[in-house]
Amino acid sequence: MTDYLLLGLAAVLAGLIDAVVGGGGLIQVPALFSVFPQSMPATLFGTNKLASVWGTTFAARSYAMRIRLDWGIAIPAALAALVFAFLGARAVSAFPPDLLRKTLPFILLAVAAYVFKRKDFGSQTDAHPDMPVRRKRALALLIGSTIGFYDGFFGPGTGSFLIFLFVRVFYLDFLQASAVAKVVNVACNLAALAWFGAAGYVIWQLGLIMAVCNIGGALVGTRLAIWGGTGFVRKLFLVVVGLLIIKTGINAF
Repeated sequence: MTDYLLLGLAAVLAGLIDAVVGGGGLIQVPALFSVFPQSMPATLFGTNKLASVWGTTFAARSYAMRIRLDWGIAIPAALAALVFAFLGARAVSAFPPDLLRKTLPFILLAVAAYVFKRKDFGSQTDAHPDMPVRRKRALALLIGSTIGFYDGFFGPGTGSFLIFLFVRVFYLDFLQASAVAKVVNVACNLAALAWFGAAGYVIWQLGLIMAVCNIGGALVGTRLAIWGGTGFVRKLFLVVVGLLIIKTGINAF
């Protein structure tokens, strides 16, 4: 019972953080490994995806009800991510991501430095002229396919990369970028869950219990993001990226 309470609390916190800026796996995955140290890693990752997909779905729905989402970006990126996240998950067996594991901390460091240096980054949406629909769709497909494959192949920092790219490429503010990223995250999680579930790497009962907790955290997180606005999301983004740099750096070296 104590283990389930611990995992439930971890799922609530993960859902909250993930709904705002991504990075819920920083909390939920270590909690699963600490409670079930003898379980196969693939089973714990699959169970994490089962819990996360519900939280991201409710977060995306909550955002869509409260702020204007750019569906011209969200839908193409999500469809591309759905396909390429599944392909990325299958590619792991053929190409272990060892090189990516070592370079990831430096990529995240560059992202954090860029956002920290540019104080107005993600704070305004009127600095970019209207983008042609075809160009917007093509860029959304490119981002969705690239980050989707990365999420299936390796994973850490997916939400942070999506938010950064949506701000940088489409000049969304941080709140809007986080909302669109949730839609793409749903697709990534569904694709990964399809692979893990088909391979038998999911503890369904535990995952569904954690999903309920994750949903609760996600609903609180979306309201907190909307209440705090772009400035709050930007600050939390830098905190989460900083934690990702530390964690991925430790894992790599």
